[in-house]
Amino acid sequence: MTELFAFPHPVNETSARVVASGVVGMAVTAAALDQPWLMFPLAYGFAARLATGPTLSPLGQLATKVVTPRIPIEHKFSPGPPKRLAQAMGLAMSGTALALHYRFRRPGAAKAVLAALIGAAGLEAGFGICLACKLFGVAMKAGLVPESVCEDCNDIWARAS
Repeated sequence: MTELFAFPHPVNETSARVVASGVVGMAVTAAALDQPWLMFPLAYGFAARLATGPTLSPLGQLATKVVTPRIPIEHKFSPGPPKRLAQAMGLAMSGTALALHYRFRRPGAAKAVLAALIGAAGLEAGFGICLACKLFGVAMKAGLVPESVCEDCNDIWARAS
């Protein structure tokens, strides 16, 4: 059971970018084509990836088992804990959009939250820029995240300074 709820460490950056591309596609479709029901699988995907990495996420499985192995590049890897924070932030945003649309009947506000999610996921998908990872680094430097949570992260931030 503990293996089921294990998050990968390290994370294949190619797979992360493939997943982010899927998130952008779903969120754009939900917002632009007025298909709010897509926010349910979007939120589920973030919850599944937060809890188990790609194991219970259809998009995560597609990325790690089908797409990434077929991309003929040298794959880069990054620490898992910041990527897990990214999944938590995605869940918070997609969950907020769901609540705004279905509970509070504020579809415009839901689309605004989806736009922010599209922006963040788009940076990851297109440029490999993970905003949550940057936030994780700042939180570590500020002492809000103990070094023991991610020794690899601590090494990365020390090398970057």
